[in-house]
Amino acid sequence: MNKHAFADASTLLGRSLRHITRSPDTIITTALTPIAMMLLFVYVLGGAIRTGTDNYVNYVLPGIMIMAIASGIAYTALRLFTDMKGGIFERFQSMPIARSAVLWAHVGTSMVANMLTLVIILGVAFVMGFRTSAGLGAWLAVAGILALLTLALTWLAVIPGLAAQTMEGATGFSYPLIFLPFISSAFAPTETMPGPVRAFAENQPVTSIVNTIQALFAEQPVGDDIWVALAWCVGILVVSYAFAMAAYRRKIS
Repeated sequence: MNKHAFADASTLLGRSLRHITRSPDTIITTALTPIAMMLLFVYVLGGAIRTGTDNYVNYVLPGIMIMAIASGIAYTALRLFTDMKGGIFERFQSMPIARSAVLWAHVGTSMVANMLTLVIILGVAFVMGFRTSAGLGAWLAVAGILALLTLALTWLAVIPGLAAQTMEGATGFSYPLIFLPFISSAFAPTETMPGPVRAFAENQPVTSIVNTIQALFAEQPVGDDIWVALAWCVGILVVSYAFAMAAYRRKIS
């Protein structure tokens, strides 16, 4: 993105963020379901799940944050779909602004909104007893992985946001992503799962990301999980970006 496009995207980002500040229920709603799930698993189911740790909220928090990101990007697709159907894109395209600025503004809005949601969830987790001895480097690594995952999934959300014909079609893609943590190491060790389920759980992106964040919070070696997690995030980002930009060019051509 050149300097002109960056300035245009920053201006449009401010517009989108003002919409969110006038309607903060989006962030609150996005955070509520993962927080409810965290309360359910910690205070109702957690006592029956053997994870090798005495503090189940420490174990479950990474999966809850991934679930929140998957929920949050559904609103990105919805905002994009609403702008498309409302003719906002055509209006902006008639103005002397960079063509990609509108899209980058939506991506930036998704990043800010999702980071705020994660901060809210982290605050609730601390109230519920989450504790970590992780240093600054580990915290930065956790933030970096979550930001990279959010960016990758945001570009994935751009595709249905541009291509869907209905509101349900724009947001429906997120449901499998929201439930993906349930078939991973997010809530229970994969060793307790039957063969085919365990094989799927251990070879899908959520498990490596969860394992990496759990290890960073516990100040334990991350092993190969961090490289697998980064490979998944970068791979999803590259593929999603390519398809999203192709869909965008078709829309504005």
